[in-house]
Amino acid sequence: MGLPVVRNSGNSALARRRRARDPMAVYDRLPPEVRAWLAQAALPWSPDSALRCWRAALGRTGGCPEAALREMDAREAGRLAAERKRAGPALSAGRGS
Repeated sequence: MGLPVVRNSGNSALARRRRARDPMAVYDRLPPEVRAWLAQAALPWSPDSALRCWRAALGRTGGCPEAALREMDAREAGRLAAERKRAGPALSAGRGS
């Protein structure tokens, strides 16, 4: 028996799917703002979902990239809060507690 394989998605309850396309090729075609945002994102966003979120946020903010990035931050914060709530007190307490 070997060691368990640890993946980027960690212990998240978020859905995992196989992609028919090369995700790195999709990533390479992302706008620079989205690539920079993904580099610091706390959750394992797919390039497709990040681009959908970006386009929707741009539409809601009148095309303002800074406001769109703030919306994406808020959406991710909401997902993280939902994950903490789902995980209960063990995750909310933080590591080493």
